[in-house]
Amino acid sequence: MIDRRVQTYAEAVGGIRDGATVLLGGFGGAGVPLGLIAAVEELGPRDLTVVTNNAGSALPDLSVWLAAGRVRKLVCSYPKSKAKSTTTFVDLYMAGKIELELVPQGTLVERIRCGGAGLGGFYTPVGAGTALAVGKEVRMIEGREHVLESPIRGDVALLRARQADRMGNLTYDKTARNFAPVMATAAALVVAEVDEFVELGALDPEVVVTPGVLVDRVVRAGSPA
Repeated sequence: MIDRRVQTYAEAVGGIRDGATVLLGGFGGAGVPLGLIAAVEELGPRDLTVVTNNAGSALPDLSVWLAAGRVRKLVCSYPKSKAKSTTTFVDLYMAGKIELELVPQGTLVERIRCGGAGLGGFYTPVGAGTALAVGKEVRMIEGREHVLESPIRGDVALLRARQADRMGNLTYDKTARNFAPVMATAAALVVAEVDEFVELGALDPEVVVTPGVLVDRVVRAGSPA
């Protein structure tokens, strides 16, 4: 019987190693897997490369890993939060203690999608003629400069979903959906933290966003550490 549910957060994040590339769902404060973030902090891997939308909005989100020095490199679209209480990334970056790869939001999503689809990258006019194109292949397409962007793949994706059944089929709550569906296609290990477990067959197939075949582990929010 297929059952991707785990009972503890420790089981959910087990096996994440030093140097891993982590695809972290979330958009501002929406859809951030706070329980999984705390579990990874407890596990203690270091030298992580984190691919996400923004560099934390407030504790206890990604800022926890940043403050603990667990992140070697951040790949994101919005490294500077508007939250005055969250200066962790900026402080680390200005001190030369963390690397940053700045990627326009649409380009970031498409790079992850390419990683999940097994594609070798894509050409985009976004960033052409700017510092974002330095060191990248540029070619003219229909009279306009396009930059070759490489695919992004992760060792693990950590996601937040609304509901799941035992097979790992996921639904999301409004904008909490954000990057999660594409991230689920592009990581070797996909872990979801969910608000509610439902019986198999309770989810209308038409509302399932991430099919269980892409998901490896599911833990209910509030489960034991």
